Amino acid sequence: MNRKLAVFFPGVGYHKDKPLLYYTRKAATQNGYEVINVSYDFSENAGDIKGNTEKMKAAFETALRQTEEQLKTVEFGKYERVVFVGKSVGTVVAAYYSKMHKVDADQVILTPVPQTFDFLKDTKGILFHGTSDPWCENGIADDACKSLGVKHVMIDDANHSLETGDVLRDISIIQSVTEQINQYLIG
Repeated sequence: MNRKLAVFFPGVGYHKDKPLLYYTRKAATQNGYEVINVSYDFSENAGDIKGNTEKMKAAFETALRQTEEQLKTVEFGKYERVVFVGKSVGTVVAAYYSKMHKVDADQVILTPVPQTFDFLKDTKGILFHGTSDPWCENGIADDACKSLGVKHVMIDDANHSLETGDVLRDISIIQSVTEQINQYLIG
């Protein structure tokens, strides 16, 4: 049996039922993946964390501690393919967890923060980044993807949620991103 697992690592204010994670989870399920949704309980909201190094580090440590607890019984070795899907701070947690626990997981990286790239070594993956994302400069994402060999999808004028303010364009972006992730999940 071809067992596949997709683990979802949300952002601070971007939970599993927001569009990028919701439709990616549906694509994973449709493609035969077992799904685990990691969740975090933060005392801060995303707006209070941005730009504050101490609060960003504390949010990462909180998310990591809660992730460790939620995934402690998962036997990653019994799966033929493991995919970690991260959004924002979840991209750092996914990359760090994969590296520290030696989980051979492909990475679907949705709007990373710069610290994500500190842990993505020898990683297979695909990254989606908006050119108007205030959390991660375009050059950082582009340079990291080139050096890592990770496919990089840049979305013009999109923010940290891959939204532009034009609802019909935003729906089109979600469709395009979901189609590309679906193809990635198929392998």
